[in-house]
Amino acid sequence: METSAARLEKQVRDYVNGGLVLFWKRQTIYAAAGLLCGFYYDIEIAVFCYLFIQFCEFSDTWVSLRIVRWKGGSLREARRYRNLLFLTATLSSISIALWAGIVAHLEGISSHFMPLFFLFAAGLFAAVNNHQIPQILLLRLVVYTGVFLYIPVSDLLAVMPPLKNFLWLQLFTVVFVLFFVIECSIIFLRLYRRGLDQLDELRRERDRVQAAYEVKSQFVSVVSHELRTPLTSINGALGLLRTGAYDNDPAKARNILEIAHKNSIRLSALINDLLDLQKLESGQMSYSFDEIDLADIVEECIGAMETFAQTYGISIDFSPGAQPVFVRADRDRLHQVLDNLLSNAVKFSKRGEKVEVRIRRSAGRAWVEVQDHGIGIPPNSREKVFGKFTQVDSSDRRSHGGTGLGLCIAQEIMSAHGGSVDYTSALGEGTTFVIDFPLKD
Repeated sequence: METSAARLEKQVRDYVNGGLVLFWKRQTIYAAAGLLCGFYYDIEIAVFCYLFIQFCEFSDTWVSLRIVRWKGGSLREARRYRNLLFLTATLSSISIALWAGIVAHLEGISSHFMPLFFLFAAGLFAAVNNHQIPQILLLRLVVYTGVFLYIPVSDLLAVMPPLKNFLWLQLFTVVFVLFFVIECSIIFLRLYRRGLDQLDELRRERDRVQAAYEVKSQFVSVVSHELRTPLTSINGALGLLRTGAYDNDPAKARNILEIAHKNSIRLSALINDLLDLQKLESGQMSYSFDEIDLADIVEECIGAMETFAQTYGISIDFSPGAQPVFVRADRDRLHQVLDNLLSNAVKFSKRGEKVEVRIRRSAGRAWVEVQDHGIGIPPNSREKVFGKFTQVDSSDRRSHGGTGLGLCIAQEIMSAHGGSVDYTSALGEGTTFVIDFPLKD
């Protein structure tokens, strides 16, 4: 929608700017044509036609100046202004065609040099300067072409001359000139549209660069935050042990080493996430698919998560379903996905609550649901949930650390398994994450 609005807005503005630049040139042409018509044909008709054209010019200029002051940004407004320009262009085309037709009628049966040349100039002017809005260009060409053909055809119908008569030559010349004008119109229209396409591509490239810059900024922010804290802890612990401050207090020394060990695990997880992301983006992530009992691997992941869950005061309840469920999957990668969902459910649950894990199967697919009763996820947060280096709570005061890569990586892994990751959530009531894949045949 934004691209369509920007493209139409540019077309409207280009049309208006070109028209305003040529305003005085048009006025000179109209004045000269009015003087010639008044001197050689009829002064009253010349004044009438000139005033009619000036009314059309006033209407078109009034709309154009409104567009110049327009702030832009709305597709609806851009369409409205385009329609107003189409209306004023319709009046302008009719006034020019009417002038040429009246002059041709005053001339009687003749070569009609002045009205035909006037129409040719108007058509060529439209081809060169009205190609920004195809609807207006088509309108002008249709009106001018109709009168262009009407003038020689009406003479032929009135006289019915033989083929060698100059009136037939005039018709054939008119057809040739029309072909030239239409061909010029198509060329200018194609060139302008090619320019619009290139501008759209540049705009998309700009958006991609901006998005890449934002990801880079997020990457630097997250990585620096996630590296600084554990490294500071590890360096502090090693520094204290190195000084021998706790040589006589083994329990305190062991506690410091335990803290350093936990932070080293945190660093290792960060590095693994970054390596997995790089492999996924470069298409180098390898998978070893095998037939797996889904209940077995879920129980294995829950067992590995028990100690972690106990530190948060959370219990995990598992419902494997009535029948065994076998899927074709990479055991380690599936373990990685389940670990991420379970750890998130534990971290964001309220102390004393329960995390429920269920396996369902239906219509050739299997689902693993991980439901917590925690804080929930705010509406319209899907991009943050599955984004790179993003978290729903990205403030410095957030209570849970992390790179913001886990669910992004999980989504890519499940996609490689022919499945997906999704969630439903109610703020303040909890969240249910669901992974699904096809059952093994």
